[in-house]
Amino acid sequence: MPDRRRVVAVYGHEAGDGEALRDLAGPEVLVVPGGRQLIRALAGLKRSGEEACVVPMTLGRDPELVADTARTLRALPAGQTSGTLLAEPFGTARHLIAWLRAAAGRTPATSALLVTAPTGGLYDDAELHRIARLVHGYGSHRLVEVALTGGDPDLAQGVRRCGLLGASRVTLLPAAFQLPEVPGVPGVEVTSAGPTVSRAALARVLAERVADAGLRWSRGRDDGIATGLTAADDHGHSHTHPPGEGHDHGHPHPHPPGEGHDHGHSHPHTHDHPHDHPHGHGAGHLTRSTV
Repeated sequence: MPDRRRVVAVYGHEAGDGEALRDLAGPEVLVVPGGRQLIRALAGLKRSGEEACVVPMTLGRDPELVADTARTLRALPAGQTSGTLLAEPFGTARHLIAWLRAAAGRTPATSALLVTAPTGGLYDDAELHRIARLVHGYGSHRLVEVALTGGDPDLAQGVRRCGLLGASRVTLLPAAFQLPEVPGVPGVEVTSAGPTVSRAALARVLAERVADAGLRWSRGRDDGIATGLTAADDHGHSHTHPPGEGHDHGHPHPHPPGEGHDHGHSHPHTHDHPHDHPHGHGAGHLTRSTV
């Protein structure tokens, strides 16, 4: 395996037009949307003799991005994708919950929280509401609402709703790489909590994803594509059960990538909601077990 693979970050609706992600990732990372632009990027690397590690840049609300990226790679001729690895997605919904909870923890409890992201379709938007409910349920803020750039309600409507519910101050919590424009609404002070993921955190997580993909390849010649094809299997209609025919889900503990911990014990649960209670670890408490 080469000592270094070029990182290709493939984005979807969570990054808007990709400019914010390009700024966060820096010039060493190729940031492209899926489909034809991904194909062109890989072809350019192949011509220059570089091999690639493709990272689907979802924060957990876009499993279709992972599956679509895998399908694109699988459809290419073997000579064009030889040496290309597909990494695990950048983040999961559990990571996103933890990132948002961390941002909420830095926000005064007197402020309402408005979780925002570009609209991504029915199921991805419904997932944002679920995530916001968990941020609310395990936090100290009285009011946590959702607004969608390009969707319903939009940001201004979301701020006005918070105002009607008694909030004089609203803090935007971006659940996306793209930062929202702060709307001006009379009678309500609106601020932004800033990027969901910092430059340093994004670089660290990308490095971990690439290292894990390289290790998987060196141990078993697994390029990650077959796994990526199944990423959206439990998304949308395919994860809808008739009454009385559901199945048990794990009871995960969400922590931002690179900031996880090992409980050192097991305790199985069959609840259908994440157990994302806070833990008082500092930023230096890093493991890769939960990434």
